[in-house]
Amino acid sequence: MILKSLSLVNYKNFESQSFNFNEKINCFVGNNGVGKTNILDAIYHLSFGKSYFNPVATQNIKHDEDFFVVSGEYIKDDKNEKIIVSLKRGQKKVIKRNGKAYEKFSEHIGFLPLVIISPADRDLIIEGSSTRRKFIDSVISQSDKKYLSQLINYNKVLAQRNALLKYFALNHTFNKDTLEIYNTQLTDYGTVIFEKRDAFLKEFIPIFKSRYEAISNGNEAVELVYESHLFEDDLNTLLNRSINKDKALHYTSVGIHKDDLVFNIEGHQIKKFGSQGQQKSFLIALKLAQFDFIKAQCGVNPILLLDDIFDKLDEQRVAQIIKLVDDENFGQLFISDTHADRTEDAVKQVHQSYEVFKL
Repeated sequence: MILKSLSLVNYKNFESQSFNFNEKINCFVGNNGVGKTNILDAIYHLSFGKSYFNPVATQNIKHDEDFFVVSGEYIKDDKNEKIIVSLKRGQKKVIKRNGKAYEKFSEHIGFLPLVIISPADRDLIIEGSSTRRKFIDSVISQSDKKYLSQLINYNKVLAQRNALLKYFALNHTFNKDTLEIYNTQLTDYGTVIFEKRDAFLKEFIPIFKSRYEAISNGNEAVELVYESHLFEDDLNTLLNRSINKDKALHYTSVGIHKDDLVFNIEGHQIKKFGSQGQQKSFLIALKLAQFDFIKAQCGVNPILLLDDIFDKLDEQRVAQIIKLVDDENFGQLFISDTHADRTEDAVKQVHQSYEVFKL
């Protein structure tokens, strides 16, 4: 799969800009603030229908403009594919494939597999469990349409159960039968999601460890630990057991919406004990493992975006990463950096064609 060209209209800081890409490596270089990351985010937008960096859709429209349009032309399975994402203020976002709009955005997820590595990934380490759950969900969803549907359904039922608990509290009432309906639905969806997450991580963790070993030259032991209430008991039992707590809190306190992924290095949480370089290596290994997993599931090389990859990494680790991508197993690569010379020196070590865009 190759992104041949990209066109931006009123997207973030770009009024109108087009690019034609090399099928292997593309580098965007320039000072901070010129829009390097915004270009990568536009490519991400075409795969996921949303920004990686800003969840408020209208804030991706150029200041004082009414709309944005991002369009990309791809070659996938020897076919030309054109994807357009557009948004007008006061209206719903539209995603079109070859001129036809999707009814549900979820239908598009996984069509253009993509992995991004960015300084913003540090949120996976420092933020709460929801960020790490989203990571797990995004990896599985790119190759499993049913999973995304089950997750959407689970979250709908969860919102309804929480609303019911609040209603009970406000009206000093309680109806066990109504609650049981939601418990049954949550159990049905939640059990499948838990089983898929567990199966995914059993496959994913060895890939991650192998990637980290390559980046760090095997100097440090790392692990990912999946934590879930459902390792303790089935969800229906847990929901019934926690009913008094839920009534007091006015929300559902157990379930797969509380799952977490613990990041450890040398037996300690990397959040507290890992250096900046170790944390960045950990995140890069995580994302390269994501690449490997999606490729194995989809049979397609995902597009790989490397945003400010050289930040906080020593030369040895950068060299290891460049060496990793000097391989036919990788597809198209997009890199952003502030130092043109540093980037060009790095990509020259890779025996692939490349293009440098100076912004």
